[in-house]
Amino acid sequence: MKSHVIKIKNVGFIAAIVLICAAVAVTFVYKGLPAVISASASERKIPIYCVDYEDKKASLSFDAAWGNEDTQMLIDILDKYNVKATFFVVGDWVDKYPESVKALSDAGHEIMNHSDTHPHMSQLGRDGILKEINSCNEKIASITGVTPILHRAPYGEYNNTLIETLDSINMKCIQWDVDSLDWKDLSATEINNRVTKNVKPGSIILFHNAAKHTPEALPSIIETLQADGYELVPISELIMYDNYEIDHTGKQKSTQSTSEQGDTTENCSSSTISSASTN
Repeated sequence: MKSHVIKIKNVGFIAAIVLICAAVAVTFVYKGLPAVISASASERKIPIYCVDYEDKKASLSFDAAWGNEDTQMLIDILDKYNVKATFFVVGDWVDKYPESVKALSDAGHEIMNHSDTHPHMSQLGRDGILKEINSCNEKIASITGVTPILHRAPYGEYNNTLIETLDSINMKCIQWDVDSLDWKDLSATEINNRVTKNVKPGSIILFHNAAKHTPEALPSIIETLQADGYELVPISELIMYDNYEIDHTGKQKSTQSTSEQGDTTENCSSSTISSASTN
């Protein structure tokens, strides 16, 4: 009899546990919470916003998606100061202005990928991303003879799928940590102040071709940075290709010891992670 009572009590205990578990599950569902929590969430991947440098190096970059009225002016200004820049061009822009792509390349600037049709890349699957990237790459290579190794996503929009797809074809996703906001038709003085006050070693600066006041602002920006000791190089010469990590701010850092590679305490501005532009 005693043994029978214990069994009944055990059954009651088990039933109580089941009821409690059911109640908890109902609560999670009601509040919209996951009933099962994964042990580890998917790691968020981040593009390169800037590079960890002690030396004063930075890069000028231009997105080319729409107009073409000032491309030659930009070439002439950059040539005057012996500066080589990175131009991220859209495939459709290459179709419209192949002579400008050739002129930029002939002047020693690097021509990189800004997609083929300027879509929201984060809304595409892997196949759609590859179609956009490969088509643009082919158009650029047919004119310059060089296949791009860098991509800047239109609107600054990216996700893990984009970065993983680029990794699979040995390309890197590039953002920026200094935004000129020239596409907002800011005055040359405003553009100058925004850029020169925010540049730091390893910065990637964003401009646009066909922006109203960029040709007017660019000479004083270059003069100020060069006077401050900055060497302005294309992005492909700024970034690292091996033994690096990208921190939560988008700063690319060497994984070698600090005795082998200098380290700084400044990060890319956290606000850049959500930056976007019209191009």
